[in-house]
Amino acid sequence: MSLIVQKYGGSSVADAESIKRVAKRIVEARKAGNDVVVAVSAMGDTTDDLLDLAHEVAPIPAPRELDMLLTSGERISMALLAMAIKSQGYDARSFTGSQAGMITDATHGAARIVEVTPVRLREALDEGAIVIVAGFQGFSRDTRDITTLGRGGSDTTAVALAAALEADVCEIYTDVDGIFTSDPRVVPNAKKIARITSEEMLELAASGAKVLHIRAVEYARRHKVKLHVRSSFTHDEGTIVYDPAWAEGEENMEEAIIAGVATDLSEAKITVVGVPDVPGVAAKIFTTVAKTNANVDMIVQNVSAATTGRTDISFTLPKGEGERALTALSNEKASLGFEGLQYDDQIGKLSLVGNAMRSNAGVSARLFEALFEAGINIEMISTSEIRISVVTRADTVSAAARAVHTAFELDGDAEAVVHGGTGR
Repeated sequence: MSLIVQKYGGSSVADAESIKRVAKRIVEARKAGNDVVVAVSAMGDTTDDLLDLAHEVAPIPAPRELDMLLTSGERISMALLAMAIKSQGYDARSFTGSQAGMITDATHGAARIVEVTPVRLREALDEGAIVIVAGFQGFSRDTRDITTLGRGGSDTTAVALAAALEADVCEIYTDVDGIFTSDPRVVPNAKKIARITSEEMLELAASGAKVLHIRAVEYARRHKVKLHVRSSFTHDEGTIVYDPAWAEGEENMEEAIIAGVATDLSEAKITVVGVPDVPGVAAKIFTTVAKTNANVDMIVQNVSAATTGRTDISFTLPKGEGERALTALSNEKASLGFEGLQYDDQIGKLSLVGNAMRSNAGVSARLFEALFEAGINIEMISTSEIRISVVTRADTVSAAARAVHTAFELDGDAEAVVHGGTGR
């Protein structure tokens, strides 16, 4: 008997009919002789609706109470799903994150898992029950409070359960048929990828691909969890995410030069203008930014002007963290010695990812040629061993993605099917 962990996102359990359809799929897995553990998200847009409600009653909701509020969404869906399974004649038991042994640190809104002790889940499985766990949430032993894992937390919940229970596979069900060479909403003729390495998936997730959360991919890679990303609306095979270091039968597969093209419109750019070009100033600038807990992505420093001895430093960060970083830098203007600050939230990032980029020349040249032919200007460039990222104007990033996708011969013969929702 195999142990399968399944995760269903909000669009998969958006209403009563969807919940019954998911329940039928879970029962089919149980009928096939498998033990089944399910991590489930809140129904549809419930989390967003609860967030809106919280901000209506309090401009800055208290983090502890916000976590208490948001976790109610998953509790509703887990209970309804268990009821739907029971109505089909199979035993099902629902558990909150704390009941499932999901132990986290004390950070509200973005807690990290420190331990998983699934004692009650194992007992339920041994008694023949299907286990349903509320995703996105945990419990801090230090404060004895309920916590949430942040956006995409249900993915992480599922992977953590699969690791702790030593599951054979962790199936992530979404509203698309797997992982594609680009977001089908941006590039309609993107192709489904049959297999992708965890390293490539990490880069795609970090670059804006929303089908899998980056923390879930990191956790799966660290704990050797095999991921299968597939649609909850069809029974088609999806995409296997594996690590060649431990995935049996995968290590000798020939890798494509480019795994995919990702886009991201969630970042902004700050330019620190007129920075004294002397040792230590950049360190002071980014120390100031780091104190705000802003997550800096790309950094570019211009060549200093010979007449002034000053330079400009530009960097990108999430839009939601821009105001804090600007305020912190403004407060330190005198000590840092820069002349001014510029803020730009109308940028987009495009990233090209592929393991085989390490051993194939000419990738950069083809990328820049494709952007040139599409009339798209590049503002910033960043690279790693398997990724090239560029910043363009936000209103050109979709066209850039389609141009690059075609240039690297990633286009499929037909349009990809998006069954609903946002891919989460």
